[in-house]
Amino acid sequence: MNIVFMGTPDLAAVILKKLIESEHNIIAVVTQPDKPKGRGNQVQFPPVKEIALEYNIPIFQPKRVKEEGFLPMIEELNPDLIVVAAFGQILPKVLLDLPKYGCINVHASLLPKYRGSAPIQWVIIDGEEKTGITIMHMDVGIDTGDMIMKAEVPIAPKETGGSLHDKLAVCGGDLLLEAIKAIEDGSAPREKQNDADSNYVKILDKTIGHIDFNRSAVEIERLIRGLNPWPSAYTFLEGKQLKIWDADVIEDELSGKPGEIISITKDSVIVKTSKGNLAIKELQLEGKKRMTVDAFLRGYKVEIGAVLQ
Repeated sequence: MNIVFMGTPDLAAVILKKLIESEHNIIAVVTQPDKPKGRGNQVQFPPVKEIALEYNIPIFQPKRVKEEGFLPMIEELNPDLIVVAAFGQILPKVLLDLPKYGCINVHASLLPKYRGSAPIQWVIIDGEEKTGITIMHMDVGIDTGDMIMKAEVPIAPKETGGSLHDKLAVCGGDLLLEAIKAIEDGSAPREKQNDADSNYVKILDKTIGHIDFNRSAVEIERLIRGLNPWPSAYTFLEGKQLKIWDADVIEDELSGKPGEIISITKDSVIVKTSKGNLAIKELQLEGKKRMTVDAFLRGYKVEIGAVLQ
């Protein structure tokens, strides 16, 4: 099958590579424009572009898929199928209707719940026990099309956004090939989504990671894991940003106010929350490297009674 692939980040790159290694012919890749990143503002290619360059696949990087000239290029390619995975733009109906088999999307959650752009992080933050991949036909809505196949992925007790991302990327590639085979032989089902069960998750930005110690230790620990590695959960210690990378929940109710450091052990800084306590295990002070609490305490003095804000 001749396929145009549309995607941008690491998750899409893993799926693209799986598709390239199959019997299908990837005739073009469409990804977002290059962007400057880091302190040096150096231009970096999207991960999907890196894979396409490695395999000498033609690349298109429109600022908007509706821009003049883009659609005629795709029409000329005449793909049998367009596969989309975390592309980052809404596709117009004229593009959705162009391929023989339409457009399908690899979505990193079990639809219809967790529609939107950040389902991997939110399932952890919300305390779900499982998530998965949904392969769906695309329509003009956002993640509203008919479902083809699903595969469940359990969420481990110490799962992070990063570790779950990697599991879902592998699962997504495998399930995509299964779905394409079913589409090709005419056996692919079409299951309508129940909109009443849907939920559009919030877009992630750095402000979401600011820890509110008036929440429970359980909720904060899930936030820390869900936002690891990006955008990360953080607080402030003596006016400096303190990123929290790993923490455990301590159910004991000790005296203190939310955000107060109530105990310090060899490998933990224990902070009071509205319900239970948070034992911080790994952190990163502004301007410093990420490190364990044990290493941190050897170079930085922390006082019991200090308040994280």
